[in-house]
Amino acid sequence: MNITFKLFATLTDYLPAEARRSNQLTLDVGTDTSISQIIEPYGIPPKLVHLVLVNGKYIKAEDRGTTTLIEGDVLAIWPPVAGG
Repeated sequence: MNITFKLFATLTDYLPAEARRSNQLTLDVGTDTSISQIIEPYGIPPKLVHLVLVNGKYIKAEDRGTTTLIEGDVLAIWPPVAGG
């Protein structure tokens, strides 16, 4: 099934070069693939996976290893943001 995988801010550096400009990829994943399994091949350090949304809904860190997606879902990830 196809999902959209989006990385924001400094996380775009973990995407393949051809996807960095648009900050997203279309991925073909299995129906039993968890969010954590989708993220893992990109080598993003866990401490940088801060805000995780599926179709705009926040997914808690403890649920990312068991939450799976469905066709057409959008998985978006942001790093921790600092500022003032």
